[in-house]
Amino acid sequence: MGSLADPRADSRLFEPIKIANGKITLKHRVILAPLTRNRGTPLNKESTPENPNRLWVPNDLMKEYYTQRATDGGLVITEGLPPSLEGNGMPGVPGIFLPEQAEGWKAIVEAVHAKGGYIYAQLWHSGRANIPQMTGTPIQAPSAVPWDDPEEKFTYPPPHTSAQVKYADYPPVEMTTAKIQQTIQDHADAARRAMEAGFDGVELHGGNGYIVEQFLSSNSNRRADAYGGTPEKRCTFALELMRALAGAVGEENLALRLTPFGLFNQARGEQRLETFGHLCRELKRTLPKLSYVSFIEPRYEQIFSAGEKDKFLESWGMPTVDLSMFRTIFAETPFFVAGGFDDRNCWGVTEGGQYDGILFGRYFISNPDLPERLRNGYPLARYDRSRFYGPFEDPAVGYTDYPRYSLAR
Repeated sequence: MGSLADPRADSRLFEPIKIANGKITLKHRVILAPLTRNRGTPLNKESTPENPNRLWVPNDLMKEYYTQRATDGGLVITEGLPPSLEGNGMPGVPGIFLPEQAEGWKAIVEAVHAKGGYIYAQLWHSGRANIPQMTGTPIQAPSAVPWDDPEEKFTYPPPHTSAQVKYADYPPVEMTTAKIQQTIQDHADAARRAMEAGFDGVELHGGNGYIVEQFLSSNSNRRADAYGGTPEKRCTFALELMRALAGAVGEENLALRLTPFGLFNQARGEQRLETFGHLCRELKRTLPKLSYVSFIEPRYEQIFSAGEKDKFLESWGMPTVDLSMFRTIFAETPFFVAGGFDDRNCWGVTEGGQYDGILFGRYFISNPDLPERLRNGYPLARYDRSRFYGPFEDPAVGYTDYPRYSLAR
């Protein structure tokens, strides 16, 4: 990189783009993807086996992490923030349903704004991808379907234990209609709290096999009521939730992330084009002024290789599928994409108009100055995957200790 013929010279990555229905102008299109990092502080310092801590709050180290990756006119999207205790699927994840959590996020927002950056709060509910020991509540899901793999274990041992447990040993309960409405209300309340804390907008996590996608997926949603049974009815929860969020904060302050071809967390739904096509058409029809939409490339997968993922796509009869159908549906709505982008494959992606911005995850972890490195052709530092997900006794390692690039090297 760095030659005169380099495609960086004509890249639209460093051209401005408007989001939030024109209210916000980003100065570049290198976006920090939402990344769970599990670096929160326990609210209950006296955690015991009888009364384990299940609540986490943001801290000064997290503020440093986000500030390091904020740039003038750049967009930062937070890690997923649970809107309720029962939605929190991991230790160390600060939600936004308590005043103490909102106060911590407010300090982070102010620090990002001080660097000229913009920051959206991603709302995330784990649904069936969880165990009751983590929340102290029954695990809520569209249907009471046990985990598809009887041997797969939850990543973290239950609090104050050392052995992992199997998802299948703790199947979820089917959400009642009242619980569905309460969950929607929890999200709307969290969205208001986020905007009150100063966030520039809210993004709903609608992918990766969490609760929104669980309703969209035929294998985890076996309901026969208004929320399941057909592709259209499986979209009801997502549509009701998005409309409630828009009513709470304004549709121009609302965004959505989707993974229509993902497999993470046992997402094995059929009729994907019918389901996600209907969802997106209805969103565009009823909420035409969304801030942006964010998609993950069909061939990118967190748990399978590209070759393995291709076999899944072929088995679905979609060997050459791409995101163009969704780009067409959303038309002028800013359309962002994620999926394994680095300093080699990010060029030429936004130039054709199919995508308007690129979300970077792993390389933004190890390169807090990623936009500057991409703009100047500086080499990227390698990330340490073993330090992605805490909690750790030394939380700064692999989190805030990645240096900026120095020409003096």
